[in-house]
Amino acid sequence: MSSLSTKLFKKSKEEWMDFFINNAIYIVIFAIILIVVIREPKFISVPVLRNILTQSSVRLILALGVAGIIILQGTDLSLGRSVGMAAVVAASLLQRPDYASRFYPEMAQLPLFVPLLASMLVCGFFSAINGWVVAKFKIHPFLATMGMMITLYGILSIYFASGAPGPQPIGGHDTRYVDLVNGNVLGIPNLVIIAGLAAAFIWVLWNKTTFGKNMYAVGGNPEAATVSGVNVMSTTVLVYILAGAMYGLGGYLEAARIGSANNGTGFGYELDAIAACVVGGISFSGGIGKVSGAIAGVLMFTIITYGMTFIGLDQYYQYIVKGVIIVVAVSLDAKKYLKKV
Repeated sequence: MSSLSTKLFKKSKEEWMDFFINNAIYIVIFAIILIVVIREPKFISVPVLRNILTQSSVRLILALGVAGIIILQGTDLSLGRSVGMAAVVAASLLQRPDYASRFYPEMAQLPLFVPLLASMLVCGFFSAINGWVVAKFKIHPFLATMGMMITLYGILSIYFASGAPGPQPIGGHDTRYVDLVNGNVLGIPNLVIIAGLAAAFIWVLWNKTTFGKNMYAVGGNPEAATVSGVNVMSTTVLVYILAGAMYGLGGYLEAARIGSANNGTGFGYELDAIAACVVGGISFSGGIGKVSGAIAGVLMFTIITYGMTFIGLDQYYQYIVKGVIIVVAVSLDAKKYLKKV
């Protein structure tokens, strides 16, 4: 009997250890949130929740884009510059007719969907090149997208400087554009609604279509996917194109959300998006990840960032906290992968 009790105790202890290892990152994050709430009880309020959801919206759209690439065992360092490209394109095409420093002084007002389509097509095009290079030449996505990041910044800067007023922040947005992005429906911010629709679309695409099944198959084992008849080249390129389209949408929304755009817009956004995916359980080992994980990761990162700012924590310390969280998340992900192997 004593031996049986010992075995049960050991088993229970091992289970508890597994639980803490598998959920350590969430425990740490919730501990940080608890500290923020204890220091500033006003953090738990409707206005704060509204701000957190609004700030999370564009980040979620970007995270959903790069998440597919991470599921393919890749990454995308050009995400931030793609967002900047989309923001500058959208902002340059959607300025008020009476604005003195118009990028295109003689251009008539455009329907709102035209700049959106242009932003998504431009970003989709450059992402398609990333996907093709990665699939065709077997170049590591880190290197391929790093090259694209630098290239895009050059192209973006040339376009930004080519406007009639010269290289200056592009503001004076069309009121239709501002109202679309920053308005609300029954008190729910339009940004939150758009992000919700984007998440629903990606969920259906990942879970209910052949494309989604192929994506997970290629991410899990490219060789086995090829043997099973999956076209690895087309699947990879399509995943990158989808990511680019999401970056285009995110950049279009971001320009109106912050009120202007320049060639520095989007800088560093790739780090937040990738980190949110990893924290949300989308594994770099490939073939593993859910839309719900991306949502959870983005919300947790936004809450932590907003919370640390809310209690007045110095920005330099915020970098340290976020950096530690990213390292812990990646380490735990690697540990899970090694355990399976």
